[in-house]
Amino acid sequence: MKLSFMRSRTTAIYDCWLDPLAGACSGFWKGAPQAGTCTKAPEHAGKRRTPKMDANSLKAFLSIVDQGSFSEAAEALHLTQPAISKRLAALENQLGTKLIERGHREIRVTEAGARLLPHARRILDEIHNARMALSADDGIISGELEIIASHHIGLHHLPNWLRRFVSDYPEVTVNLQFMESDAAYSQMLKRNAELAFVTLSDSMGSEFVVYEQWSDPMAFVVGAGHELAVGKNASLEDLAQYPALLPDTTTATYRAVSRLFLEANLPLKQQIPTNYLETIKMMASVGLGWSVLPVSMVDESLHQLDTGFPVSRVLGAVGLSGRHLSPAATALLGIVHDEEANQTT
Repeated sequence: MKLSFMRSRTTAIYDCWLDPLAGACSGFWKGAPQAGTCTKAPEHAGKRRTPKMDANSLKAFLSIVDQGSFSEAAEALHLTQPAISKRLAALENQLGTKLIERGHREIRVTEAGARLLPHARRILDEIHNARMALSADDGIISGELEIIASHHIGLHHLPNWLRRFVSDYPEVTVNLQFMESDAAYSQMLKRNAELAFVTLSDSMGSEFVVYEQWSDPMAFVVGAGHELAVGKNASLEDLAQYPALLPDTTTATYRAVSRLFLEANLPLKQQIPTNYLETIKMMASVGLGWSVLPVSMVDESLHQLDTGFPVSRVLGAVGLSGRHLSPAATALLGIVHDEEANQTT
């Protein structure tokens, strides 16, 4: 007997596709015991079938790619290494193609794996969004909140925010990572945090959305005992005679200062670059060179110079486009908005 299948809601249907919420096979076929039940059709029912994928296998695949090793991916997902290898193998069997090649010292994503990557991230983002949409609207904010903060924001802004947040929302567990802004952007792309509080970058891609931002005015400074501290004004030509204590060349601060010196055709004598502004402040205060630091960090150990060239950067809170925030993240952003608005008034 020959079986025929037509794609119709009222007649026999057999179609398996990825269910983004459950990662399950969904479909109908003639003779199924109940409409809407996914029942395996006879083997000879046809070969047009989309491979099934489940969320856990996709998560394992992404973790292996992001971590660069099976062992670190297993640790990140709180699994054993055999378990995460099994999940990847199941996904590769379902898709009928190799996604990752194992080497002696490194892994390599295959061409098929590279094509799957953006789709896998979008699928897991939609699962996340569905969970946010279906979360109980009972007014209780709880769960875990993963955030990243730059070292400067962590020292000079975050304490006020978290003091209010932990008091207002005691049911939330805050998991906090400190890192440089450039590294934070990379971690956000791997979905390792909901929010990152960083220096906003002019090269930030469309994958990110800025939820809050505020200006962070900066000042040229030297130590109180430096030769240039005898006056209030100093030209770029004056500064060019002394070592500069600045963050790494990849930072927004360095690029802003470097641009001024390039346009004036002056050398910039960078010395001992470090991205820790507290360390830069210490080195400037003891007379090792001049620097550019946030005005909020200037105290009696430093002498502020007026070069006629104002320098500023923009700090902010970023998330990922297309990925909905949890109630906890939204609550924290509300506190950030209030606190930073109070600082500027």
